[in-house]
Amino acid sequence: MMKKILILFLVSVNLFAQSPYELMGNGNKFYQEGQFELAVQTYQKILGQGFESGAVYYNLGNAYFKSGKLGYAIYSYEKGLKLEPNDEDLSYNLRIAQARTFDKITELPKLFIIAWWEGLVTSFGVSAWSLIVILIFWILLISFAVYYFSRNSRLQRISFLSSSISLAVLIVAVVLLSARVNREATTNSGILLQQTYSVKVSPDLKGSDAFVIHEGIKFSIEDHVNDWVKIRLVDGKIGWIQNSAMGQI
Repeated sequence: MMKKILILFLVSVNLFAQSPYELMGNGNKFYQEGQFELAVQTYQKILGQGFESGAVYYNLGNAYFKSGKLGYAIYSYEKGLKLEPNDEDLSYNLRIAQARTFDKITELPKLFIIAWWEGLVTSFGVSAWSLIVILIFWILLISFAVYYFSRNSRLQRISFLSSSISLAVLIVAVVLLSARVNREATTNSGILLQQTYSVKVSPDLKGSDAFVIHEGIKFSIEDHVNDWVKIRLVDGKIGWIQNSAMGQI
């Protein structure tokens, strides 16, 4: 009997659960009415159902920004850009939010070739690079088929040139896709969510303070020890913060 009641309860909850589309509409309504905390809670429910998209993180970031939670806003925009690197709205709002941060840190200069390569690799996400590789591969196959089956010498020359170019571009695209996948797997970044935090020289609350950072600052994550995270700022400073103080992108 108890099992039947539990099953009926779960079915009823599922029937009355709102879809991501409905939640998005409700969240937008709360946002337009100025109820930003409710909007945040509603957008979070979408993520809680396992649905992630640039649009959800964009709206969530806007709601956090209006709520005065700058760190959470930047974190949301960064999460959205990880899914959709070329989204102009996310990029623009991220720049606006970053301009409000307290810490103005100058990044250590990089060699031009390194900066250029990183920009190229991150110009598209993994899914976009995968699609590009597939499209180029099909162009290569079609060009090769035309060259092999055609009896027109001019068409053969064109298809041979197309095949050669497609093969070269395919190799480059595969390398870029591999670099992007590797970057996703090995690069860990985080955003400070607390307003002010004293970074420690060691993973210990009783340890000495290394420096102070403020909400919204971005850093790379280099190590974990229990509930502590070793971070590195873009200017080279390193230290330890508690995992609860940050959001991992």
